[in-house]
Amino acid sequence: MSRYIFLLFLFYSVSNINAQTIDSTQTIDLKDVVVTGQVEPQSLKKSVHNVRVITNQDIKNLAANNLGDVLNQYLNITVRPSSNSGRSTVSMFGLDAQYFKILVDNIPLVNEAGFGNNVDLSQINLNDIERIEIIEGSIGVTHGANAVSGILNIITKKSNTNKWAISTTLQEETIGDEYEWFDKGRHIQNLKVSHNISDKWFASLGANRNDFQGFLGDLKGKNHAVNNGLRGYRWLPKEQWNASALLHYKKNFFQAFYKFEYLNEQIDYYNNVVQSGFSNQLGAYKYGDDIRYFTNRFYHHLNAVGKLLSKINYNISLSHQLQERLFEEFRYTISNQTESNNNKFKDQSTKVIYSTGNFSNFFKHKKVDFQLGYEMALNNGFSLLVGENNSTKTIRERIDNYDVFAVAEIKLTENFSFRPGARYSFQSKFDNQYALSLGARQLFKNDFEIRASVGKSFRTPSFEELFTELIFSGHYFVGNENLIPERSTSYEASIKKRFYIGSDAAVATNLIASFMDIKDRIDMALIGFDETNNNPMYQYININKYNMWNVSTNNQLEYNQWRFNLGASFVGISRFIDNGEFQSDDKYLYSFNLNSSVSYNIEKWNTIASIYYKFTGKTQQFVEDQQGYALSDIESYNWLDASIQKNFFKDKLELTMGARNLFNITDINQTNLNQGGGHSVSSQILLAYGTSYFTKLTYNLNF
Repeated sequence: MSRYIFLLFLFYSVSNINAQTIDSTQTIDLKDVVVTGQVEPQSLKKSVHNVRVITNQDIKNLAANNLGDVLNQYLNITVRPSSNSGRSTVSMFGLDAQYFKILVDNIPLVNEAGFGNNVDLSQINLNDIERIEIIEGSIGVTHGANAVSGILNIITKKSNTNKWAISTTLQEETIGDEYEWFDKGRHIQNLKVSHNISDKWFASLGANRNDFQGFLGDLKGKNHAVNNGLRGYRWLPKEQWNASALLHYKKNFFQAFYKFEYLNEQIDYYNNVVQSGFSNQLGAYKYGDDIRYFTNRFYHHLNAVGKLLSKINYNISLSHQLQERLFEEFRYTISNQTESNNNKFKDQSTKVIYSTGNFSNFFKHKKVDFQLGYEMALNNGFSLLVGENNSTKTIRERIDNYDVFAVAEIKLTENFSFRPGARYSFQSKFDNQYALSLGARQLFKNDFEIRASVGKSFRTPSFEELFTELIFSGHYFVGNENLIPERSTSYEASIKKRFYIGSDAAVATNLIASFMDIKDRIDMALIGFDETNNNPMYQYININKYNMWNVSTNNQLEYNQWRFNLGASFVGISRFIDNGEFQSDDKYLYSFNLNSSVSYNIEKWNTIASIYYKFTGKTQQFVEDQQGYALSDIESYNWLDASIQKNFFKDKLELTMGARNLFNITDINQTNLNQGGGHSVSSQILLAYGTSYFTKLTYNLNF
């Protein structure tokens, strides 16, 4: 608590040095209004938090087909795609997707592995996005459990300036050097219809198909009939269908909307083992025992915003979400390309009833604003576990939480404000938890800004960590219902300056330093050996400690029609692991990252050309082997995307052409220690499928 008081005293003292009203007539991004983590929507400049914004234009320039394509260019975020599962998740500051929370219109997004965290980026449709807001650090006060490394809030479109707006999109993309009209490459189609029914009512409908035909690489596909390990795909084929509907109403100070989204996904896995069979009908034939995975997600969101007693602002949301994964086993006969012995099971599912709301504007005095809020999440999880001799076990568990939180935003002067907050979470499965925060912002003359914050948050164990059971063929991996939530504390301080070069150029530079500490980290650890075969047994337990510090900078330059961005970060991470038999070193391991972008708007041609570059530096981590913990290096790599967007016929037609991964990255090396030899060896991490080229054509009909 003394650190909180010292931080407040320091900022208040600085504010008295220069209490002059700030001239904010010249800014780069005052026009940007943010809502994430705010008491009420306000400009980036007035926000106590450091909020990063990814605009709809950035998404258009990238011609991104999923959220992973967008975040791949973001500093301090690493996108982790999996060629085997088809999933794509996010890692920030060395922490995986369980510590990073993804929301849609301030509602956590469900998936079969969690709620808000561990989200598959490839399953998020980008067509309705207005902008994306990102806040780094532990901000559990306003966003609850699992908001440890940061949050990402997707703000969707809910209005249109035209009576009718009809948009249809076709996008064709190579997968590495593989492309055909139907059987290879990526093929995307999209249709959206919006209508202003009256000055009060607005409605929209949308549908999107994303057909990824997989990447063969050095493999031969599903019809390869030789048992030499070459059957199948390096990256599995995947087809997604998205449908959405929105109904929005507004009158005076009241507005409400209902939003529905549906996702259907199919992933095909083709076994690399080719087997032989015989039947009277076919004679000798070749076949593979294959699997098809299905994912269905239903998303309902009802929101109301208005005033109570013509004074108190309220914002209340109610959401019902269901995501389930099914798998279908079948025999694929290669000679006649038919399926048989089809058997479908439900593998995993998560059903959530969720509500959140906040109330503000309690006081007439504009120097003090107070927000009181609640959150309720009822999680029902299902998992089908397969054990030895194909035995199955069904797990059905429910985890609920009921939270209350309060935030105050106090303006001691025109230019200095601070923001304390607290949350208390009533947990059904764990001990009750709490989160605290304190942020402050000081504005000086000449567009100079200082911010600082400290926050405490928590991460609750996932269903997998609590209840998983994988016990077969010498494997023993189990969950632990006695796990406790992890606790995190983060600190951040930043300096931002805007300045102007003549009347044509504007520069904004931001320097940020942060530190994060996590206690009781959950990890899989060796707990002993079974008595029968002496096989190792592993279980999730609270064994780890984690510390991270980060220094980063982001710099923007606007000059006439040019826009430049340059960012860099230097990160140090310390992990201590004690599994009862071995201990890791807790020394800091460092990495350097860099990103940059350049865009040029050729107004007379109605054209925007863009280049996006990112350097991900070498990272290190300790990995467990039979001799203890060994230091493993993951090599650095460069990523470059480029595009050009041209509008025709008074913006009715938009053409975007470009390339991703121009450095042709496919995999990177990870080193560790050979268990027996004690020398460095290398393994490959599949990262991408090489350079791909895309063409995207959108037709807009507005009237």
